[in-house]
Amino acid sequence: MMSTHGTDRSRRPLTPRLRRRLSSFARSESGAMLPLIVFFLLITLILGGMGVDFMRHEMERTKLQTVLDRAVLAAANTRNDLDPESVVRDYFAKANMTDYLKSVTVDAGSGYRTVSVSAKNPMKTQFLGPLGFPTLDVTVSGTAEESIGDAEVSLVLDISGSMGSNRRISNMRSAAQDFIDTVITEDQTNTVSVSIVPYTSQVNAGPEIMSRLNVQPLQGYAHCIEFEPEDFDTTEITTTKPYQQFAFFSSASSSSSGRINDPGCPDRSYERITAFSQNAWALKSQISNMQARQNTSIHLGMKWAAALLDPAFQPVVADMVDDGLIDAAFDGRPQNWGAGALKAIVLMTDGENVQTTRLKNQVYETPDMRYFWSRNRLGWLEGYMNSSIDNQFSEVAYSASAGDYYLQKVCSAAKAKGIIVYTIGFEVSNHGASEMEDCASSAAHFYRVEGIEISEAFESIARQLNALHLTN
Repeated sequence: MMSTHGTDRSRRPLTPRLRRRLSSFARSESGAMLPLIVFFLLITLILGGMGVDFMRHEMERTKLQTVLDRAVLAAANTRNDLDPESVVRDYFAKANMTDYLKSVTVDAGSGYRTVSVSAKNPMKTQFLGPLGFPTLDVTVSGTAEESIGDAEVSLVLDISGSMGSNRRISNMRSAAQDFIDTVITEDQTNTVSVSIVPYTSQVNAGPEIMSRLNVQPLQGYAHCIEFEPEDFDTTEITTTKPYQQFAFFSSASSSSSGRINDPGCPDRSYERITAFSQNAWALKSQISNMQARQNTSIHLGMKWAAALLDPAFQPVVADMVDDGLIDAAFDGRPQNWGAGALKAIVLMTDGENVQTTRLKNQVYETPDMRYFWSRNRLGWLEGYMNSSIDNQFSEVAYSASAGDYYLQKVCSAAKAKGIIVYTIGFEVSNHGASEMEDCASSAAHFYRVEGIEISEAFESIARQLNALHLTN
């Protein structure tokens, strides 16, 4: 009988235990993620390497940009007499980056300089090479422009009688001349204009300015005008509003023969307004001739200073430009508000407002009357008259308190328009100091000085003005 033992063993059913093991093996995913893990690991390494190269790229860009920025700013400095391109190359050489410098372009002219620079560093990569990027270009560029902005400055100088004491007039002349040299330089040609406004008890506009205003001329000795109270509410002196010419006379009491020598309206050529000039020599020459006489009306000096910065004065300047009296470069001045020009007033006094006198209209109507007053002092004539009729000839033009009031009104109007107001109280009383400080743009814009300290005040203001209208 044939045995079937072996066949029966092979056909024996799987044991439950073995079945469970086989089923578990079939379901197992162990090792299936390994290729994916390897793939992501490679991606991470590549990205990390790229990050390193990109970080190195940014570091190199920052270093190169820093050197370029410093070089271009130094080269664009108009006060630097060195060749701009040489300045740039020197900066790159000192940083061991000469090979990276690609181009230097310089554009310069009167009052401005523009420097443009580009540089490129082909940085070698550490990880991106196998991906086809053996280098990454680090490219930077920059432009710097330094230009001297337009500036309009009114320099208001007290030449009243008290300036003759304690060498004040001498100290003022020296300080003001240094101021002119500081604010008017060759590299600022056609950008900075200075108007000088000398004042005593009145301001002499001069025949050229007077003839271009709406003023009915009464005499040709001197050229001062009257202002109404509302005129101090604004910075304007217009060509359309009618103004009255101030009488040429002296209120002093001492007698004299011939023409009076200390009129309320100053009549000497150096006492006239000089408008919109950049001729430093001529301005300093005018200042050097100034002498002390008459009394003080600070508000009138300030009124004219503000008017010379107000666009309403443009027709006067344009006509004077046409006649060759003002440089053509200043046609269009005073510039419109907000046009970009720096507008500043430097107002100087050694005292405070005092009462001033005017002749009544009825005693100044005819040519004979005007001739008489040009040779005879009011006080001398009144000395021969009954005191009860003194007021028939003259009246108060401005009391001291009215002068202070009008001063602050026009100072406020100027500051409201954006005019920077610097004031100098030169050996002044506490009252005078208070008025000048209130007029200034801020307490920091007011200088109270003694003796030769006036030079330091003018120098400080000149430096500030230069810094303000020098723009990068």
